[in-house]
Amino acid sequence: EERRGGRRRGEEERGGGRRRGGEVGGEERRRGGEKKRGGVEGMIEIENPNRIVQKSKKVTQIEMDEPKTLSRREREELEKQKAKERYMKMHLAGKTDQAKADLARLAIVRKQREDAAKKKEEEKKRAAAGKAAK
Repeated sequence: EERRGGRRRGEEERGGGRRRGGEVGGEERRRGGEKKRGGVEGMIEIENPNRIVQKSKKVTQIEMDEPKTLSRREREELEKQKAKERYMKMHLAGKTDQAKADLARLAIVRKQREDAAKKKEEEKKRAAAGKAAK
């Protein structure tokens, strides 16, 4: 077969031969997933003092170990909710300006409805008196 760039033509098309890192097709998988260390790495054990090893924790440990600290957005959201609750309590008690205005408007509407009911009642009496007179 014709050779091109150190490989036979058939291997190049099929993707055969040596792969990256010097391993031959699937050697790493056959060894149980253990990576092959190359060069100095395999001979010397290096301990990096700056490397932080992540240790997995259980959910119960995380909640117990550390007091919960809120982010700025979470803290602002809580403050906003508490302020809204305080305002609603004061509003229901009638201590806010808006509540006072609402109560005044409600009193005016009640007065108008009472007056309208009185007029209607007087008209019914007049109509009944007019029919009785005939």
